[in-house]
Formats: sequence, C-alpha cells, structure tokens
Amino acid sequence: MNSDFTFFRAVRLWTRIGLLGFGGPAGQIALLHREVVQSHRLVDEARFLHALNYCVLLPGPEAQQLATYLGWLLHRTWGGLAAGLLFVLPGAAVVGIWSYLYVEHQGSVPLGAVIFGLKAAVLSLVFDAVRRVSRKALHGRFHVMLAVAAFASLVFFRAPFPLVVALAALSGFLHGRGQPERPPKPAVSTPNDESLTVLDRLERDGLLEHTLPNGRRLIRVLVIGGLLWFLPILALALAFGTDSIFVRLATFFSQVAVVTFGGAYAVLTYVAQLAVQTHGWLTPGEMIDGLALAETTPGPLILVLEFVAYVGAYRDPGVLSPVAAGVLGAGITLWVTFVPCFIWIFAGAPYVEALRGRRGPSDALSGVTAAVVGVIASLSVFFGLHVLFGRVYAVDLGPLHVLVPALDSLNPFALCLSGAAVYLTFVRRWEVVKVLVFCTLASLASLGLRGPWG
Repeated sequence: MNSDFTFFRAVRLWTRIGLLGFGGPAGQIALLHREVVQSHRLVDEARFLHALNYCVLLPGPEAQQLATYLGWLLHRTWGGLAAGLLFVLPGAAVVGIWSYLYVEHQGSVPLGAVIFGLKAAVLSLVFDAVRRVSRKALHGRFHVMLAVAAFASLVFFRAPFPLVVALAALSGFLHGRGQPERPPKPAVSTPNDESLTVLDRLERDGLLEHTLPNGRRLIRVLVIGGLLWFLPILALALAFGTDSIFVRLATFFSQVAVVTFGGAYAVLTYVAQLAVQTHGWLTPGEMIDGLALAETTPGPLILVLEFVAYVGAYRDPGVLSPVAAGVLGAGITLWVTFVPCFIWIFAGAPYVEALRGRRGPSDALSGVTAAVVGVIASLSVFFGLHVLFGRVYAVDLGPLHVLVPALDSLNPFALCLSGAAVYLTFVRRWEVVKVLVFCTLASLASLGLRGPWG
C-alpha cells in the first residue's frame, strides 16, 4: 500500500514494540508514542491522541487496542491483526512460563525472593504511571478535579467503574460546551513530503477509504467476531460440561471484556475483587504476585488474567492433568479477553475517525482520560498497602470504605527496596528493565540475611 512503510516493515516494528513493552499501560503508550509518532512519523500527535482517547474509553487493555488501531489505520485489517497480536504474544508466552513455575515451585525460597523484588519494583512503576499519564491527561484545574473525584470514588466509595467512566465522559462533554470555541489551527505550507507523516501521505493519495464508516463492513465484523468469540466457549461446554472450570473462566472473562471500562488498571481492580472474593480461584497475595509478574513482562498488563486462569484451572483440573488444565484455562482466557479487543477496534474505529475535530466527543473522551489518572492512583494505593504491609483490613464507615494497614505488619525491607526503586525511577531516571533487575538481585542477595517474602 505504501512504498515508504510497507506491511513487512510494520511487522518488524510491532514485533519490536511487543518485545520492549515493559512498564504497564503508561510505559507501553509512551513506547508507542516514541516509535510511531516521533521515530517513524507514522501518524501525528493529534491522530495519536484521538485514537488513545477512544481506546481508553473501551473496556479492556488500552495500550494493546491502541496498537491495533494504529496498525489498522496504516494497513487495514491485516495491519490491525499484526499489531495487536504481536503486542500480546511475547508477553503471553512469558506469563505462561511464569505461571507454570509459580504453581510448580511456589514454596521455593529463591522464587519467592524474585517475586518479592519484582513487587517492590512494580510499586515504583505504578507511581511512575500516574506521573506519565497525568502529564498527558490533566490540562487544567477541571481535569485535575476529575482525576481526584475518580480516585476518591474508587478508593473510598467503591463506585462501579462503568459509572465513574460515564460520569467523567459526561462531565468532560458539559465542561467543553461551556468553553469558547477554539480558533482553527493555521494552515501549514507543505511544499514537499518531509513534513508529512506516513498517514498524511496515504490520506493525500486517497488510500484511507477503509477509515470511512460502512454499514456492511460493520455487520460483517460483528458477525465474524461474535462467532470467533463464542464458538470456542460452546465447544468447551460440549466437551467438559457447562459447570467445568473452563466454561466458568470463559464466561467470567467474557463478561470482564465487556464491562470493565477505564483501561487495564481498571480491569485488574475489578478482577482482583471477583476472582479472589467471589470465585476463590486464588488468594489476595497470589493476585498481587500475578500482578507483579505481569508488570515485569512485555505486553499488556491484563496478561495477569492468564495467570489467574492458569492457577484457577490448575487447582480444579477435572479429567485433565493439572498442567494441561492450566494451559487450557489460560488459553481460553486469552482468547475471550483479546478477541473482543479486535472487534471494538475494527467495528468502532471508522466511526471514531469520522468524529475527529468535533468538539463534543473529543471533550467527553478527554474527561475519561483524566479520570483514568485517578483509576491508576487507586490501584497504587491497593498495591502499595499489600506490598508494604503483611495485613490490611477493610473498614466500613457508613458510605465510606477504607483500607487500613496493621502498622505492626510493616515490612522494613519492602519499604527500603521500594524506596530505592522509586529513587532510581524518579531521580536517577533508570529504565524499567534496570530497576527490575536491581530489585530482583537485591532481594536475592538478602537471602543470606532474612526472608521477608515469607
């Protein structure tokens, strides 16, 4: 389609991004921005942020959906499939191996030390995610107030995520209507192609017809996507019964794929509540271990769902061996988690492209983006308390719901190691991989002195 940036060049780029996508959604979005906007000039800043705002609004992992959206813009459906799959596959392979080692060697002291070090490092990564996203999303006092309101709603009132996102979108829309019209940007003379992005050249040459809304294409995407989504669940029900762990996992995570708005961090908080408290597939400590493992592998943070499913199916294998059950449970969970992500992009992206430049939708999406800062901050509170303290209690004070740590359960080594990770991340500006390696080695080195992870 485009002599400057062919599909095969795109595949190499998406593979590179999939292998280097550490640091959770914030780090991955920053990586996508650096590679797609700055290094290769595939799209401009405005197009990137427009796509990001839509992906943040969707249920599911916003970074993976953003990669899919960008791949679709450049090379149609095959480009979107390549970008989305290559964003996921390297991390999925690593998390699968981690999950096997975790359940097979859970009592291993060295493995416990590694996980402990990773959790200390991840705490700094979540703090850094708040900083990075807030820089892009908070454009004034109103957006700061939205972020604070979202944080308070989630931390102190246990408000449903869809409600928080809907109110943020409505607030952004209403706030935008009260603002004066923005003056149009002055036209920029472009005597040659140097100042044009790859997408600009495709648009100039009339090669972006796939970005226009089309009713027949929408129906085709919904029908094919729906069949791909639900036929494997039907096959599992016929093979193992509707009460099997595999059907329960597929049904639960299909629901998660639809109702969890606010990005990957919102998904994790929702799943942490239900998978632990309602279904009992794993303990709170194991959920945090899984989050630490997912944060420290490339790919979307939502790959922690693969870990949850592997552990749950491993412990309820039915007629299969525990390992085979774990692999099947993890596989169907990955399927029902990511197939909907492609449906949302291929079905909705043409209509979102048609909204570019319209103030109302853009203002609503900016409100959602601001609220996501509060969502990530709420996760940092949950994660930080459980990393630093051995015991955390939930206290209900009327409508308020407060997490209170037992001060005598503070882990001094966790505090020191997390503090070092924060220092290296924020002050020394170390890259994610360096911080992870440092904390892991420091935790392993402490084996001769103490065992704080026990």
